[in-house]
Amino acid sequence: MEVDGIRYRSIWLAEDGWSVAIIDQTRLPHSFKVEKLTTADQAAQAISAMLVRGAPLIGATAAYGICLGLRQDASLAHLDRLGEQLIATRPTAINLRWAIRQMTDLLRPMPEADRLAAAYARAAAICDEDVAINSAIGDHGLTLIEKAWIAKGKTAAVNILTHCNAGWLATVDWGTALSPIYKAHNAGIPVHVWVDETRPRNQGAHLTAWELGQHGVDHTLIVDNAGGHLMQHGLVDLCITGTDRTTAAGDVCNKIGTYLKALAAHDNNVPFYVALPSPTIDWEIEDGIADIPIEIRDSREVDYVAGLLADGKPGEVRILPESSRSKNYAFDVTPARLVSGLITERGVCDASRSGLMRLFRDGI
Repeated sequence: MEVDGIRYRSIWLAEDGWSVAIIDQTRLPHSFKVEKLTTADQAAQAISAMLVRGAPLIGATAAYGICLGLRQDASLAHLDRLGEQLIATRPTAINLRWAIRQMTDLLRPMPEADRLAAAYARAAAICDEDVAINSAIGDHGLTLIEKAWIAKGKTAAVNILTHCNAGWLATVDWGTALSPIYKAHNAGIPVHVWVDETRPRNQGAHLTAWELGQHGVDHTLIVDNAGGHLMQHGLVDLCITGTDRTTAAGDVCNKIGTYLKALAAHDNNVPFYVALPSPTIDWEIEDGIADIPIEIRDSREVDYVAGLLADGKPGEVRILPESSRSKNYAFDVTPARLVSGLITERGVCDASRSGLMRLFRDGI
């Protein structure tokens, strides 16, 4: 995608050919800053502190974190320690575990002298594969938006509601939930996006609105609780969100608040789609509510809001009384019964084991 006319991915190798460049997403939308990662510790910190976020990008960053760690020590014991360190950074997103398994399964049998070069090659391939997967998700999701446009007689924009950020900033490029929107916009289909602010970190307000603006897509920011009202009044044609983990039975785990949007969509007969790359599918579990670990993050994210202060400089303000306390559940699970369909790189399917197996009989 582009930032001020310059093409970017969300992660890439720096000019030295070995260190890893990322966009510090904690500074957006008020400042665009590229950070350089040179150690596995820095990669782990970038994931846990959410300089990078979004399940696919977390996986890609972890893969390069393995590479950076192997530069200091390519032994088998250190490889295993690196995997454990990186997995511990974010417990919910399955892509993290998937990417580390991809790296370690490849590297363990190799001679120590061959591991570093092979690690960099596999990390680069994971990034390239993610771009191709997300572009294909966009192609398949585009057909849903086009159908909605045709149903409106091609006379009005298609209104799409999304939650959190599942755009190119959450992946290596294109995004998941936003990829169909970008494809529709590029194809000349008028789209308008209702952007949930997505408390407590406001990824919708800070990231989704920013990248949609960079791409010229019409959008409006709304508070998290406005979605149901919009649906009641016929102002939402379909919802598309991303997911950090999808069970083999089609339950989806996404940013906290997604479940409530799915309930509102169900009550108002609004299609609710979830866009996901296949590495986000956890084939080992069926019941998302019972089996997906829900990350509980630092309550400071709830207690304070980040933005521009009166002097025009970025900062934080406390919104919680000193005598009160908060708890920061980062994700919730939407049962498959509330999902109209899963948009994958191989097509759109029912949110069910049979639906997923129809597209992924060979597994992933």
